[in-house]
Amino acid sequence: MLKLLRHLIQEINDAGDLDDALQITVRSVRDALETQACSIFLVDKETSYLVFSATDGLNAEAVGKIKLPCGVGLAGLVAKREEPVNIEDASSHPKFFYIPELQESDYRAYLAVPILYHRDLLGVLVVQQEEIRRYDEAEEAFLMTFAVQLGKFIARVEPKQTDQTKEKEFFSLKGLSSLPGIGIGKGFVVYARADLNAVPDIEVTDVDAEVDRFKNALAACREEMKILGKRLSASLPEEEQALFDAYLKILDSASLNEDIIARIRKGSWAQGALRKVIKKHIRQFEMMEDEYFRERAVDLRDLGQRILAHLQVEDQIEREYPSRCILVGDEISATDIANVPEGQLIGVVSVHGSTNSHVAILANALNIPAVMGVSNLSIDQLQGKKLIVDGYFGQVHASPSPKLLGAFYKLMREDQELEKDLEYLRDLPAETQDGHCVALYVNTGLMADVGRSLTVGAEGVGLYRTEVPFMMRDRFPSAEEQRIIYRQLLSAFSPRPVTIRILDIGGDKPLSYFPIEESNPFLGWRGIRMMLDQPEIFLGQLRAILRASEGFNNLNIMLPMITNVSEVTEALKLIKNSYQEVLEEGVDIIMPKVGVMIEVPSAVYQAEVLAKHVDFLSVGSNDLTQYLLAVDRNNEQVANLYDSLHPAVIKAFYQVVQAAHKMEKPVSICGELASDPAGVILLLAMGFDVLSMNASYLLRMKWVVRRFTLSYAKKLLDEVLQMENVWQVRCCLESALEELGLGGLIRAGKN
Repeated sequence: MLKLLRHLIQEINDAGDLDDALQITVRSVRDALETQACSIFLVDKETSYLVFSATDGLNAEAVGKIKLPCGVGLAGLVAKREEPVNIEDASSHPKFFYIPELQESDYRAYLAVPILYHRDLLGVLVVQQEEIRRYDEAEEAFLMTFAVQLGKFIARVEPKQTDQTKEKEFFSLKGLSSLPGIGIGKGFVVYARADLNAVPDIEVTDVDAEVDRFKNALAACREEMKILGKRLSASLPEEEQALFDAYLKILDSASLNEDIIARIRKGSWAQGALRKVIKKHIRQFEMMEDEYFRERAVDLRDLGQRILAHLQVEDQIEREYPSRCILVGDEISATDIANVPEGQLIGVVSVHGSTNSHVAILANALNIPAVMGVSNLSIDQLQGKKLIVDGYFGQVHASPSPKLLGAFYKLMREDQELEKDLEYLRDLPAETQDGHCVALYVNTGLMADVGRSLTVGAEGVGLYRTEVPFMMRDRFPSAEEQRIIYRQLLSAFSPRPVTIRILDIGGDKPLSYFPIEESNPFLGWRGIRMMLDQPEIFLGQLRAILRASEGFNNLNIMLPMITNVSEVTEALKLIKNSYQEVLEEGVDIIMPKVGVMIEVPSAVYQAEVLAKHVDFLSVGSNDLTQYLLAVDRNNEQVANLYDSLHPAVIKAFYQVVQAAHKMEKPVSICGELASDPAGVILLLAMGFDVLSMNASYLLRMKWVVRRFTLSYAKKLLDEVLQMENVWQVRCCLESALEELGLGGLIRAGKN
């Protein structure tokens, strides 16, 4: 049963659209349970009615025509209670409601389970049989388990649109806001390279050209197999060489190729047709009893990926991005963002990720509104469509009406006016009305940020993410390449201080050329752990940073993901040794200040002792929040639980500030909380010496600081420290912002 369940789930996930998936479900569940009828009712979100949406065993002509209010009939009872109903004779149940159009009068046994996703009722899955009997526990468990998986699928796809409505119909999607702001442009879909699972469905008009593309890719793959087989013929035994002959036979398979071409002829692009056919054949192999044939599924998958790679070679020719481009994808990468010509990217929409994922942070740094974790999105729905990205409420509006467009253009103008109104703050200090000053620095990882950072009056760089230039390459940058990058940064900001963080990869910041395979990367080999284990990378970067500082006196070095004192002492030893070596080479530099990032709970409780060993502390609010709350900030399923204004997180931040100041060491914060107007009030009151943020937020946060008094901020902090949940905290702080005329920072528009 478990094997069958896995197969059925895979088949559903491979379905082209919701209608196909529902039909696969009713047919397969009926066969799996050896019952006589299986049907699905889906909830109509507008009316809350149950719509008869698919069946195998009842009247198929009634699909889409029968609608039941919640609570009416047995399916309605399941929907209302959100729990299974399993009865021997449906007609004897007081809630039984006879619907002649369904033609179910002969069926007695009845089992129905709710289809739920994240507490949201999506529909009801029903099986029926003529025999008067109760479905057993194993059958009920199977149906409930499958309904959970079906719910995940339904939540992320939309019903198939007709050709007439595909381009015109308006719809909205909800995700997680990454950057307050509005982007209006045209959707452009990107997808993972050489990954069959990531290939979207795209329609083509020139089917002959698409067939030629497929045939060319097939020929290239065939030639590749011949070359590989010939190259290894001398070193492989005869039975292993036969594998390449088997590959060639698969590539020459008429049924496989004709199936793909037939799908292309129906209007699918080559990649999409390849994906569907390869996955269909893989499923057939995996279901075979013979182990030899089951293993051929692996070979088929490999060949499918190889053909896809050849198809995508043509796509690597420079793509035509819209002049106002909104990137859409299952998972947007830093490279995807970098590929868009400068000045054309105005929004990002991603199925996966959260507001604090690394790519969201990168989008923020470029002042681009992003909506992450749009779980009910089928990405090809948005290809070429007019889109509105609402970064205030985390919404995406597709094919908006002229009236809606006009409203959002008005809000955009007001946002631009607000930015212009705040330009006078550029050269003014971030000083409260009762005379308390706090330094405002910027977070950056791109040289493109530098100009904007200086034009908004940044007093320094609180965090330079060295992993960004590493992620933009297909290899480790050389020591000289690194030195040039760091020197440009130090020069641009001189004499303002620049804090360069040691390479922090792992977690949600992978390097394609340095893969780290871990079941739980956020608790694994990342940050300082990796650098201490790979001293050649660490020392190479250290020397590049130190050499870059020649002639300047504004370099600080920061160590990421510190969990104990021994990591600090070991890293300091390497830094000091590198410093001496660079001096001996004749480079005239001074020893930079060294600090640590407080990002894990153990560092919070050791903040005082850590401060003894270094020159400063810096709170990384993004990681510290996720570790304190046990919430993966990239997991859209729990991202709603991630909030740096959680009472426990606030207390941890405050404890770090008190520990640093007790040791007479400065403390900064360089996470996204420093860009949150509500958060800035508390950070100000706690006594942080430096707030570091993306440049696009700096003038707005300076406005907050200058409108408050330190005494009022401390009063609010005292109130917040007594609160029990994050909603109370946000309500309190946002009310204070509204009272002081700062409401335009937490919602669209000036007023």
